[in-house]
Amino acid sequence: MTLSHRERVIKTLNHQEPDRIPFDLGGTGSTSVHVKTHQKLKTYFGVVNTEDVFISKTAQIGVVEESILQALDIDFRQVITGAPDSRPKFPVGGDDYQDEYGVVRRKPPSSLYYDVVKSPLSGPISVQDIIKFPWPDPSDPGYTRGLREELQYYRDNTDYATVLSLPSPFMMLSQYMRGFEDWFMDLAADKKLAAAFFDATVEHSMAISEEVLKECADLIDVVATGDDLGHQNGPIVSPELYRELLKPRHMKWFNLVRKSTSAFVWLHSCGSVYRLLPDIIDLGVDIINPVQVAAKDMDTSVLGREYGNHLTFWGGIDTQRVLPKGTTTEVKDEVKRRIGDLAPGGGYVLAAVHNLQPDVPLENILSMYDAAKEYGVYPISLH
Repeated sequence: MTLSHRERVIKTLNHQEPDRIPFDLGGTGSTSVHVKTHQKLKTYFGVVNTEDVFISKTAQIGVVEESILQALDIDFRQVITGAPDSRPKFPVGGDDYQDEYGVVRRKPPSSLYYDVVKSPLSGPISVQDIIKFPWPDPSDPGYTRGLREELQYYRDNTDYATVLSLPSPFMMLSQYMRGFEDWFMDLAADKKLAAAFFDATVEHSMAISEEVLKECADLIDVVATGDDLGHQNGPIVSPELYRELLKPRHMKWFNLVRKSTSAFVWLHSCGSVYRLLPDIIDLGVDIINPVQVAAKDMDTSVLGREYGNHLTFWGGIDTQRVLPKGTTTEVKDEVKRRIGDLAPGGGYVLAAVHNLQPDVPLENILSMYDAAKEYGVYPISLH
């Protein structure tokens, strides 16, 4: 029996076996495509005379054309929280631009992305500097404009599962505002200052998220957010420090979200997060992304066996080697392996580990979804 896209997703996230595993491309800002990759897809699928629309100017991530999503039978559609009208992004000379928090980013001529070049609270600061900082107004109508109408359209006219992207709880924003070097130095040398900054940032993010969820919580299937907790070889801080200083603020944010919506809760966290998965489950997270399989301790056979009953794994198709450098046969084998490890019993959504970059050949993208259609049918049989 063929299910609707939304039915398929709901069964999967409830750890039940649907007709096939759900596929994602463009369902979140971390499972989409670089604009250069999008142009290759548009050429292949015959999409002409359309301009690229950015999800993220910083990462040069584009909104995937609807006709491409339909051709690949993608199960999700993303709706993005807006930006405040009172603090528009604006150019500050050359190719630099400043965001609503005063963070300045620059795209070097040879780069594919924008880098942070100025953080408004870097250097020596006090708690008073944090208190006096001119935060954007969380009730600014720009954050919620059009959200309900867009979600209502998907609910009334399509059968896709909807994903609402909310701001980072606090870590990523605080890193951009403080600067990464000072952020880490605060953890080591001035925990009182770090705690004050984290409190201010999480309260700000919670206030925005609360306004957004009041507007449209009843129309979403998945609520997505992100804070990177891992790097290639382990968590970015020790599990002990995470539980002391970071987890309590995460708990506040996720408690608000779980109180405000019945949607499934999705967390993006790059890197090796295996040692933090019990804490992530404790936060009330339902879904972990991107499942960075090339990072330390991120063996999908172990993840599926130990945490497959507690978490849905969303991603998992390697973007560090297989997709950019592998053959189409290696891509097929990669898809087959991740489905075998993570899909039995439900609880797996197929996607690339992160946004598809320009170095990924078109044929490997198509092979990934072709293999998913071949091997992702329930009951799972990989022969």
